[in-house]
Amino acid sequence: MRGRILIMAGSDSGGGAGIQADIKTVTALGGFAMTAITALTAQDTQGVHDVMPVPPSFIVAQMRCVMDDLGVDAFKSGMLDRAEVIEAIADVLVTGPDVPYVLDPVMVAKGGAALLHDSALATLRARLLPLASILTPNIPEAETLLGRSIAHRGDMLAAAGDLLALGPKAVLLKGGHMSGDELVDVLVGPGGEVEEFVSHRIHTRHTHGTGCTLASAIATGLGQGMTLRDAVMRARAYVREAILAAPGYGAGAGPLNHAVGIAHQNINY
Repeated sequence: MRGRILIMAGSDSGGGAGIQADIKTVTALGGFAMTAITALTAQDTQGVHDVMPVPPSFIVAQMRCVMDDLGVDAFKSGMLDRAEVIEAIADVLVTGPDVPYVLDPVMVAKGGAALLHDSALATLRARLLPLASILTPNIPEAETLLGRSIAHRGDMLAAAGDLLALGPKAVLLKGGHMSGDELVDVLVGPGGEVEEFVSHRIHTRHTHGTGCTLASAIATGLGQGMTLRDAVMRARAYVREAILAAPGYGAGAGPLNHAVGIAHQNINY
């Protein structure tokens, strides 16, 4: 087991997204998951029913004790709903170890509930984007960050470049919200190099937590010493297999099978 990944994100009581998906993903890919929970949600496949915030001081306490004792090979953040939470996490990151940081700018849950306060958007852009090794927005999140629509595949290339100009070292713009059978993700690297990853869309409602899962998979790869491109490629392959193996739970957007690929062994006792 290698790759100590510290995840700052919200909890999903349904187990499909958030901290729960993050822990499962990191574990499935051979890393060691550690957490700083930023909010508690009452959530299932049909939506977010309630949110309980966690005080920023306690989020910082979770981060610092983990960093001081266990160490960190990569950071990943997901749901950061308030400006004061973003400020607190940014303060820790700028004084923490120089390791990769994957920023998933979670704004809206799969069921449509807002997970980022409007007042926190400017703080996210100013404080966290410049610290990120890679930013992993979907199309609606990228539109919010840039303040414009991204209507076509051609728009994605320009948008990814403009997102890079906001400060992150790299950007993976996810195209799952585009229509059509082809799913295209655009990766812009630290030197401005651009690569498109194209795959065939899986037509299923069981996609809850795909963004959280992908970002945590990338963080695990980076924490394990993989190159950015290799970490992205493994993460995309893992998410695809987890969707294909989804257990079919819930009446709404169902969870993935994060245990896909894990070898089950007979244990004698």
